[in-house]
Amino acid sequence: MTGSIQNRDAFLSKIAGRLGRTEVAKNIERPTWNYQPQNEVLKDANSNELLEVLKNQCINIHTDCIVTNRADLVETIKHLVSEYGGGPIITWKDSRFDEYGLTPLLTEIWPEENVAVHEWDYTRKEENIHLAEKANVGITISDITLAESGTAVLFSSKDKGRTVSFLPLKSVIIIPKSTIVPRMTQAARIIREKTKNGEHLASCINFITGPSNSADIEMNLVVGVHGPINAAYVVVEDL
Repeated sequence: MTGSIQNRDAFLSKIAGRLGRTEVAKNIERPTWNYQPQNEVLKDANSNELLEVLKNQCINIHTDCIVTNRADLVETIKHLVSEYGGGPIITWKDSRFDEYGLTPLLTEIWPEENVAVHEWDYTRKEENIHLAEKANVGITISDITLAESGTAVLFSSKDKGRTVSFLPLKSVIIIPKSTIVPRMTQAARIIREKTKNGEHLASCINFITGPSNSADIEMNLVVGVHGPINAAYVVVEDL
């Protein structure tokens, strides 16, 4: 569905008038800045160096960071969820779970151990949200990961409800190592390129940096005010 812009000319003319201009400037060339500091941060870092930056930042944002590989991913997730208190668990409906070999854990192993697992189902509408509210752990997968800030970028969709990452008490985000980039600069470019290429973008893109926290009351850090009280990044070596 393509949107339309309403009353643009009138809006811009009003702004131009407030700035003392008689008409709206047209055909403006985008400036080329001699110095672009946003491109300098970690620009020469390789994937291993970016991972170290991410791991160090996770300490600052009170987030568990575990590095594993595909062969050990099932046991890593199973052990982590057990440490977090087990189920109920809610996950996205995401083909990457199958790609990383997690489907047997979600559909066979945990159910056989009486651990409740709910896969997001857009046809169940509000029921998904109620199940997310009751879940102990939500499991999602990062689309882009910012090393500098320790931020996981999640693209929501009808099969990837945004509440899976913030309504359960604990959040487990799987981080493919290949998704790690230096900072917001690169994430913005990736998203812009997707738009230019005509790719369908998520209706909501969430930038999540560790567990929920707030320090706006007397500068005292409080974790878990409006979201998960614990968060873990499980980095999967996929390069």
